[in-house]
Amino acid sequence: MKAVYIRSFGGPENLEIRDVPDPSPPVGSEVLVRVRAAGLNRADLLQRRGLYPPPAGYSPHIPGLEFAGEIVETGNDASAWKARDRVFGISAGEAQAELLIADASVLAKIPDNLSFTEAAAVPEAFVTAHDAVFTQGELKKGETLLVHAVGSGVGLAALQLAKAARAKTIGTSRTAEKLERSKKFGLDEAILTGENTEFAPILKSKNGGGVDVILDLVGAGYFRENLECLLPKGRLMLVGLTSGNSAMFDLSMALRKRLRIIGTVLRGRSVDEKAEATRLFAEQVVPLLANGTVVPNVDKIFPVEKVREAHEYLESNESFGKIILEF
Repeated sequence: MKAVYIRSFGGPENLEIRDVPDPSPPVGSEVLVRVRAAGLNRADLLQRRGLYPPPAGYSPHIPGLEFAGEIVETGNDASAWKARDRVFGISAGEAQAELLIADASVLAKIPDNLSFTEAAAVPEAFVTAHDAVFTQGELKKGETLLVHAVGSGVGLAALQLAKAARAKTIGTSRTAEKLERSKKFGLDEAILTGENTEFAPILKSKNGGGVDVILDLVGAGYFRENLECLLPKGRLMLVGLTSGNSAMFDLSMALRKRLRIIGTVLRGRSVDEKAEATRLFAEQVVPLLANGTVVPNVDKIFPVEKVREAHEYLESNESFGKIILEF
């Protein structure tokens, strides 16, 4: 089979399409998926640089955390699925290849109204957003969600899910155009940050004191202001660390406000944990995709042979939503 292959760790020039051995036949609860499209994520950029190795059992040279395709073969314990079923899901790695072994429990059925390319834009963004904002962050109707880096795939997914749940949304971005474009995905209030990380005064003026839940894809640079923005019993969901991983922490503020600060990541979780996140996604998000309440946020599509260009585009920070590789 053909796969995206990291020849050596470093820049995009180290990527190539290489013939690698096909996976072994599926056993037990495993299924073999023919991948038709795969999402590109910032984790793939880090893996390419040698900074984010996959868990044991996955090749550090074949990236990919999400996929859409059709089942080729199933193991004996994967009776819920059959050959030619259209599925999408998350993986700890190796999703950017023509064939992928996945556990049946981390698959969901692609709604009939979505193409493989559209479906590939969904799993990592929507499972991450739903798990962080609702399962762990417990966002409720009438509450307010603040999303940093709102024009990202996860950010746009979170906006749509929050609006479907009748919550208010506020988003930050360093780009005015991304804030404007985010409005059609459900953004109520926009805050342009640029190089200024002191957004708390602006937010409080817009939202009468603060927010209930923050989805932070930025990290250290926004940590202090995040604590200022949270209302009593607020929840800070730390998902990304693009601005660094070390920050000063005012413990007294956390105590006074009774805050919850939660770090979360999908990739390193056990299969059982991923299965539960996928089950809730299939129950609560897939129906919204099927009826058009929420939509995949595809920014740009690249044939897999142009994976180097796709990496360069994602690194440019010009993308708005998801970048997809087509097989």
